[in-house]
Amino acid sequence: MPEIHGNTEGIRKTVLDELTTLYDVQLEPGQFMPQDLLQSLCGYSASMNREIAVYITRFGEVADVLIGRADSIDLPDLRLRRGERRLSMVRCVHTHPRAPGELSDVDVSALLSMRFDAMCAVGVSEDGRPTSVQCAFLDAESEGHVRRTELISARRLPQEEWLAEIERTDAAYRAANPATRTGRERAVLVGIESEESLDELEELAKTAGAETVLRVLQKRPKPDPVFCVGKGKAEELSLRCQAAQADVVIFDEELSGVMQKNLEETLRLKVVDRTALILDIFAARASTREGKLQVEMAQLRYRSQRLLGQGLVLSRLAGGIGTRGPGESKLEVNRRRIRERLTDLERELEQIERQRGLRRQSREKNGVPIVALVGYTNAGKSTLFNRLTGADVYVENQLFATLDSVSRPIELPHGGKVLLVDTVGFIRKLPHELVKAFRATLEEARLADVLIMVLDGADAQMEGRRRTVEEVLDSLGATEAPRVEAVNKCDLIAPDAQSLPGALYISASTGENVEKLLLRVESELEAGAQEVRLLIPFSRYALVSRLHAMGGVLEQRHGEEGVEIRMRITPQNVKFACREGAKVLGGEKM
Repeated sequence: MPEIHGNTEGIRKTVLDELTTLYDVQLEPGQFMPQDLLQSLCGYSASMNREIAVYITRFGEVADVLIGRADSIDLPDLRLRRGERRLSMVRCVHTHPRAPGELSDVDVSALLSMRFDAMCAVGVSEDGRPTSVQCAFLDAESEGHVRRTELISARRLPQEEWLAEIERTDAAYRAANPATRTGRERAVLVGIESEESLDELEELAKTAGAETVLRVLQKRPKPDPVFCVGKGKAEELSLRCQAAQADVVIFDEELSGVMQKNLEETLRLKVVDRTALILDIFAARASTREGKLQVEMAQLRYRSQRLLGQGLVLSRLAGGIGTRGPGESKLEVNRRRIRERLTDLERELEQIERQRGLRRQSREKNGVPIVALVGYTNAGKSTLFNRLTGADVYVENQLFATLDSVSRPIELPHGGKVLLVDTVGFIRKLPHELVKAFRATLEEARLADVLIMVLDGADAQMEGRRRTVEEVLDSLGATEAPRVEAVNKCDLIAPDAQSLPGALYISASTGENVEKLLLRVESELEAGAQEVRLLIPFSRYALVSRLHAMGGVLEQRHGEEGVEIRMRITPQNVKFACREGAKVLGGEKM
C-alpha cells in the first residue's frame, strides 16, 4: 500500500489513509496540476495546518505524497533521478498554509539541488481554498539560476504553457549535457532471445536515431506475461537504467499493453518494443503519400490493441470539445477515433490500390515480364537497382533506407525487356501490422515472374536472414516464381568464407558479375518458355510489335487470316496474347 512520507506525527490514521488516495490520481494529457487535486491538497493542508507536497511524474502519476510542518517541508532525494546534469522527470507542487503561494528561497534551493522539472508553491486560505500560485523552472543556460513566473490566481493555472516550459527546459539540459550532446536518445536494449537478435535491435535503434548505452539479455523460453523479463529483473533494470542515464528502454519482443504499462511504472521511463521501433523508422522514412498512409494505418492498428497500456499517450487523439459522445470514457473515445481514422485510411488506400492495379494491367497488356528485387533490409537491393537501371534511388548503410517500391524497365543481354521492381526490405519478426498495411506494395513480389533474392555476403548472419526472407515470401504467397540468389558485396567477403551453392556472387557497388546476373534472370524467364505458333488477326496487328518486344520471335509470315509467328514464349505471355486476340496454332514448326 502507498505510504505518506514526512512529518506524519500526530496525524490520525484515517486522515493518512485518505491522503493515500492521492496516489490514485492520473493526470490527463495537458494537465500540469488538475484543479480537483489542487483543491484536495489545499483542504488537507488547511485542516492540518501543515505543508503538503506531491511529486508528479511526466507520466501524469503521483509518485510521492509528503507532509511537512506549518512553514516548511523536508523534501527527500528523488528516487527517479537520472544522473548529473539531467532533470528528474518529476515536478513538485506544495502548499503554503495561511500564506501566499510565493516561492521561498528554500523552495528555489530545493529546485536547484533536486533538479525538479518544476517547483510550484500554492497559497492556502484558512478555509482550505487555493489562493495564489507561483512556479519556477531551471535555467539550463545559466548555472544556478531559475526562471520564476508571476504570482497568479490558482484558478487560472496555465496548464499547457507550464508543461511546454518543462519540455523546453529539458531540451536545453539535453543539449548542455555532454552525455547527450548529440541530441540522440540514450537507449537501453532488452532481449530474451540471443545476442544476434540484440545486434539487429541495436542497428534498428541506430537507424531510429538512438544511441545504445546498455544491452541486457535475459534468456528465457518465453516472455513473462506481466513484465516480459520478470518482476525481479525489471526492478534490477530500473536501477541500471538510472545509472546509464537512459531516456528510453527498447524491448526486442512485442509487448502487450499490460506489459508496457507495468514496465513504464517500474522503470519510470518510456518503453517501446521492437514493433513500435520499426513502425517509427517506417514513419520517418516513408516519402510517398501511399507510404505515409500505410505507415499510419499500421501504427493505428498496433496502438488500437494497446489502448489500456498506452492510454495516457493515445488520449491525445481525442479532439477536445465537440468530439466526444455523451457518456463516453476516454478509452471509448480513443477506440472510436482510431476506428474512424482507419476507415478513412482504408478508403484512401483502396483508391491508390485501384490506380496501382490499373498500372499493373497496363504492364500486363504490354506483356513485359516483372523481375522483383527482394531481400533482407540493407542487403544492397537499392544499390543493385541503381546499377541495373541507372536510377538514383536513395541508398544508405541503414536499415529500411527506402520503403516505397520503385520500378524501371531494363534490357536483358539478348534484347528482351523486363520491368525491374525494388521492394521494401524484409526483417526478422516483421510486424504483422506492416504486412497488412503494405499488402499492395508487397504484391509486386507475389506477382513477379522472377525474384532476385539479394543476400548480404559480408553479413555473418546471411544464412539465417536468407531463411527469414524465404519465410516472408512464403507468407506472401510468393512461392511459384523462380528465384535467383545473388550474394552481394562479394568484394567484401573473406576468401575462406563458406560459399552458398547455386548462388551467384556479385558486387552491386563495383558491377562485378552483374551481367551474369542478368543472363541468369534471362535463363529463368526462358526456362518456362515453350515454342508455339500464334496467329494474330490483321485486326489485332498492333499485337505483333508487342510480341517482338518480348523477344524470342523465331519466325514470322503473313497468311490469309493474319500474321503467323513462331516464338519461344512463357505460358503467362501466351495467356496475355490470347486475351489480346491471338490464337494458338500449335507447337510444331511452320
